[in-house]
Amino acid sequence: MACTTILVGKNASYDGSTIIARNEDSANGEFNPKRFVVVGPQDQPRHYRSVLGRLDIDLPDDPMRYTAMPNADLKEGVWGEAGVNAANVAMSATETLTTNERVLGADPFVQYAPAKGQPGQDGYEPEVAGGIGEEDFLTIVLPYIATAREGVLRLGALLERYGTYEMNGVAFSDADEIWWLETVGGHHWIAKRVPDEAYVTMPNQLGIDEFDLEDAFGDRRSHMCSADLEAFIEDNHLDLAVESASPLNPRDAFGSHSDSDHVYNTPRAWFMQRFLNPYDEVWDGPDADHRPDSDDIPWGRQPERKVTIEDVKYVLSSHYQGTPYDPYGKLGDEHTRHMFRTIGINRQSQLSVLQIRPYRPQASRALQWISYGSNAFNTLAPFYPNVNVTPDYLADTTTRVTSENFYWANRIIAALGNAAFSDTVNAIERYQQETGAMGHRLVKATDEQVGRLGGPDETHVTAKTARKSDGTQSNDADVDDAPADVDPMKPADIVAATDNDEVREILAAANQAMADHLKLETDRLLDSVLYTTSMKMSNGFNRSDN
Repeated sequence: MACTTILVGKNASYDGSTIIARNEDSANGEFNPKRFVVVGPQDQPRHYRSVLGRLDIDLPDDPMRYTAMPNADLKEGVWGEAGVNAANVAMSATETLTTNERVLGADPFVQYAPAKGQPGQDGYEPEVAGGIGEEDFLTIVLPYIATAREGVLRLGALLERYGTYEMNGVAFSDADEIWWLETVGGHHWIAKRVPDEAYVTMPNQLGIDEFDLEDAFGDRRSHMCSADLEAFIEDNHLDLAVESASPLNPRDAFGSHSDSDHVYNTPRAWFMQRFLNPYDEVWDGPDADHRPDSDDIPWGRQPERKVTIEDVKYVLSSHYQGTPYDPYGKLGDEHTRHMFRTIGINRQSQLSVLQIRPYRPQASRALQWISYGSNAFNTLAPFYPNVNVTPDYLADTTTRVTSENFYWANRIIAALGNAAFSDTVNAIERYQQETGAMGHRLVKATDEQVGRLGGPDETHVTAKTARKSDGTQSNDADVDDAPADVDPMKPADIVAATDNDEVREILAAANQAMADHLKLETDRLLDSVLYTTSMKMSNGFNRSDN
């Protein structure tokens, strides 16, 4: 899969929230219709079998409720992608990454191998299961974690045990921390805490550019990794630093710097950081500090101003506006306008912006902002994940094309809008602003309604009270030394605080109101772009044309 991720630390965001967001893009030549659902404990499997890897995994018997964005067609598995669980922990999985031959030679991917021949016959070889991958990650991790840090530990243990058949980047967040995990070969992994004051951009490349191994094998305040990573690096000569005292650069050690990266990946990081830090450096021209094909664009940096939800949507929808590389622009020429892979691309499946708000009570703390289809032509709308059911308009996506659900309506609008971009862009921008403003108004009104119920203003869980995936209390060094700048709250208490039927009814009603408004405005936009594009058809003719 080809995706784009942005992570925003709590001190870099406009309201103190942690924000993790990712475009899920389908592979070339296909589209994946998506659904927005809630998975209750009764619906979560206790025995999981992956479709692509043919791998069997027994899961714990105490899953939490969580949201997910699965495929409408399950022929290749669930592909849950993004969600928030009952402990207000968010997960986005996954950003497909690139690697190099040295890593794969040292730790090959764990690929599924079908059986050869028939049992009892000479030369018969039984089926060999593959590892875990994007299809599986959300389903086998998110229901069992109480903090972002714990998400890293659970997924890391699963990777070391089962391996993976692909390179992936995975984001975890709670109200206090964001962690980013990258797989390294078949069984190894690294993870780094996003600095609170920074944002991170990830465009399908292994991205972490500095890693503190001493911390990873010591206090684990901001770095974690697989148990034998240090020996793995040394035994396979993966550290490319010239100076022995230099910190490990995982991008050099484990990543790639291919010609295709400079067309497909690095330009996306360049544009996102160019937008969020326009004055920090020179971005354009022969004297640019970083160009679209630069290999050293930072993994993370402090923005020049606080980052909003609208900023996140803009960069994840962008097509290099204001540069010679914009396929819809008037700068450059036909060559430059199609030189780089855009961020907002035709085969986008969904975008989830997962926002954990520390200033709200646990029961209404999380928001999952959702877009379907190509981001240049869609809108972003907020939904509360602490509900029992999601609106049909977003949940009942089928493989049949119909304007009666949000996914396909957006697909149709994008195709029509693309055909007459300059004539429809104003209507699309008005739609985006109107629905976005409605989303903020609805969230504010719903928060006030929940606030009028009264009750304690619960503080969020910290890593010091993290529950292991088996339900026991964590006492690891990384947990004991974790930041404790808020009052701790036990995971069971958090889940109990979100398990409020009256609040969930209010949140579900707000979600339905948002969906109803979306349908009304989306139908209006569809009518508008259909008319505009139809009037530009090549076979149109008027007598005045003679």
